[in-house]
Amino acid sequence: MGSNSDYNPFTMNNPLNPEEFRRQGHMIVDFLADYYHNIPNYPVLSQVEPGYLQKRLPSFAPFGPESIETILQDIKQHIIPGITHWQSPSFFAFFPSSGSTAAFMGEMLSTGLNVVGFNWLSSPAATELESTVMDWLGQELKLPKEFLFSGHGGGVMLGTTCEAILATLVAARDRTLNLIGRDNIGKLVVYGSDQTHCAVQKAAHIAGFHPKNFRAVKTSRSSSYSLQPQSLLKTVQNDIRNGLVPCYLCATVGTTSTTAVDPVGALCHVAKEYGMWVHIDGAYAGSACICPEFRSLIDGVEDADSFSLNAHKWFLTNLDCCCLWVKDPNSLIKSLSTNPSYLHNNASESKGVVDYKDWQITLSRRFRALKVWMVLRSYGVSNLRNFLRSHVEMAKTFEELVKKDKRFEIVVPRNLAMVCFRLKPSLSSDSDANEMNRKLLDSVNESGRVYMSPAMVEGMFVIRCAVGATLTQEEHVIMAWNVVQEHATALLLNNY
Repeated sequence: MGSNSDYNPFTMNNPLNPEEFRRQGHMIVDFLADYYHNIPNYPVLSQVEPGYLQKRLPSFAPFGPESIETILQDIKQHIIPGITHWQSPSFFAFFPSSGSTAAFMGEMLSTGLNVVGFNWLSSPAATELESTVMDWLGQELKLPKEFLFSGHGGGVMLGTTCEAILATLVAARDRTLNLIGRDNIGKLVVYGSDQTHCAVQKAAHIAGFHPKNFRAVKTSRSSSYSLQPQSLLKTVQNDIRNGLVPCYLCATVGTTSTTAVDPVGALCHVAKEYGMWVHIDGAYAGSACICPEFRSLIDGVEDADSFSLNAHKWFLTNLDCCCLWVKDPNSLIKSLSTNPSYLHNNASESKGVVDYKDWQITLSRRFRALKVWMVLRSYGVSNLRNFLRSHVEMAKTFEELVKKDKRFEIVVPRNLAMVCFRLKPSLSSDSDANEMNRKLLDSVNESGRVYMSPAMVEGMFVIRCAVGATLTQEEHVIMAWNVVQEHATALLLNNY
């Protein structure tokens, strides 16, 4: 990182000088194109030590301007080594953060236009395109009409599922308190399973629920870690006997640890008996439901109150974009709306437009609809379905390879494109299977050739192989398994 005292970049009189914007924009696109071309050559998991960047960069900001050439050189030299490459074809760790040329171009347009679409008037196209695209996507998911704008429901694009859960939880809280009195918030109970994402418990804390009133209902391997209606019912009835009030249930389609699928319809039946708001978290698996053969994963969604998925996980849409649909938008609006005088306008007061500021936690919002619109138009539903199916087929390949090696076991049946596996406990000389599998995963990841992630399930240390990176092909899946086998062989030799 150096100082160019003689450098004079397009003068500060116009920080958006069109010609300089064009020149630098071309350079950065070229830089990123080269990055994607070379990404298979990088270690998937960053190999740097904590604090490495502070040692490389100056301890103060530059007083004068520096050239884009100098900055890009520093990115290549200092930033790239500290990146874990989520777009690598050998990234199998967390659920994917997929991307595409279409989404990238949509993101560029969104960033370039730089509108702040908090209400309709602030940018009518941003609002109306979002409403249109949410109905398009809802139709492809075969959501009931009650979830669409055309059926008096509606959808909104948020940043993450964490935001969707918090927004719906606040709406559920207020709906229940309006019935039983605002002083009874300490009695409200939130339900999930022991596999439900930690975002639900965090949202409950933020929304003011009593810390003891979150129920992580136990699941088991025998039911593939899905939340069973009988277990939920027993827990709810026990809470009612203790004077508590059921408020909110989060059912998951594709849990983080094992991609367990909760039985949506049966859980809705239990929850509705007790007046609970039901949210279906399809952050990962929801996108796959545009494929007819996977749509059954959300059967029963017609009895839920809200449903969300992360388009930035498995729908070729660069981070961030969570799609949330609700049957009753007024529930969100009543809890989340603000109406300061400086936002008053005739369109909003006519009640004939959508003001998305009242559907989310924050006021400001980005023009996310552009990139989803670009993805849908550039690839079409048929190609998006085939993209999803290709990853499922690759995961099947990985699963079959694991099954052929008698040293390993599949921990739970594969759902979609993630395989959960481990070395069998009988192979551990000291019966400590968890430590053996932890060592195996560390060794695989430290190689830089592959990156996978762990989960703890019923006390078992499990290795997760999540197929879904945009650039992944079958050859990368086979290579990943070969790496696992090589490191397992070395580890077992050293332990016997």
